[in-house]
Amino acid sequence: MRVLNYLELASELDRSGIGTATDQQRAALERTDVEVVTSPWRGDHPAWAAVEALRGRRAFANYDVAHCNLIGPGSVAVARHAERNDRPLVLHAHVTREDFAESFRGSTLAAKPLGRYLKWFYSQADLVLCPSEYTKEVLESYPVDAPVRPMSNGVDLDSLEGHEALCEEYRERYDLSGPVVFAVGSVFERKGLTTFCELAQATEYEFVWFGTYDEGPHASSTVRHWTQNPPQNLTFSGWVDDKRGAFAAGDIFCFPTKVENQGLVVLEAMACGKAVVLRDIPVFREFYTDGHDCLLCSTREEFEAALDRLAADPDLRERLGKNARKTAEEHGLDRVGEQLVEAYEDVSAGRV
Repeated sequence: MRVLNYLELASELDRSGIGTATDQQRAALERTDVEVVTSPWRGDHPAWAAVEALRGRRAFANYDVAHCNLIGPGSVAVARHAERNDRPLVLHAHVTREDFAESFRGSTLAAKPLGRYLKWFYSQADLVLCPSEYTKEVLESYPVDAPVRPMSNGVDLDSLEGHEALCEEYRERYDLSGPVVFAVGSVFERKGLTTFCELAQATEYEFVWFGTYDEGPHASSTVRHWTQNPPQNLTFSGWVDDKRGAFAAGDIFCFPTKVENQGLVVLEAMACGKAVVLRDIPVFREFYTDGHDCLLCSTREEFEAALDRLAADPDLRERLGKNARKTAEEHGLDRVGEQLVEAYEDVSAGRV
């Protein structure tokens, strides 16, 4: 089976959760018999494909199943090509109206019309894949007129191997001493930025957020405020050249995000055996167990109490971290590959 696994704007999304999820799909499929092509265009570029079309030649690559990971014009073109040529179409719902809000300047206003677009876009699919049961419920509430199947984005355990060796280097680079409370990923208000900063203000622990933040016109006023005026004990690192260093440098992973479809970075922190403190939202209740592999919190006061518990109790940090590692192992890429192959076979046979 030859599958088009497509991510438009791939270079721009290289540092994003969507880019990581797509890379993991492809790594998982390398362990199967599926042949993967990553560009729908002949010559690997739409301009060259247009030239081929003008010459009366086919513009699209050959594939048996199309699998698109974004929602833009390139993916719309693939969807139309798949329909015209009677090829099964799988659309991966990494984007929802709910997780788009509070991401950058104007995103909350744009979320409502985006929801109408997503309803139309995802409804073109023969099968919609999404990262969680929570996201399935969100899509069905729009409603999306296509079968929706949840499957974990998984975590690439191999990509995090050796992180421990980077601990001293990254602590020295950012002048950190433990216990260090940390987050990883792009800096958005949706990710719980204000709560994270207020926790830093309320405690004496060292805080660091490893990840990029927008300083240009797209930056929200909240991001501008906190990154330009951080608490004295909070560092915003900007881009980190090796994510393993970020996970090595921190002791307590704190992620007070408001909305997630799964939260890949949580699985990465768990894979590194870190004690994890999360906001108590449905998607995390779906995957994790409070007191076993994480601590779940609803209010800033609960977050503060959880950080105090973990800072004072290394044994608790170790127990939660060990259980978290076991949870992450249940989301390995072997399982992702199996589920993807099953989805492709089902959609090809009309079993969805």
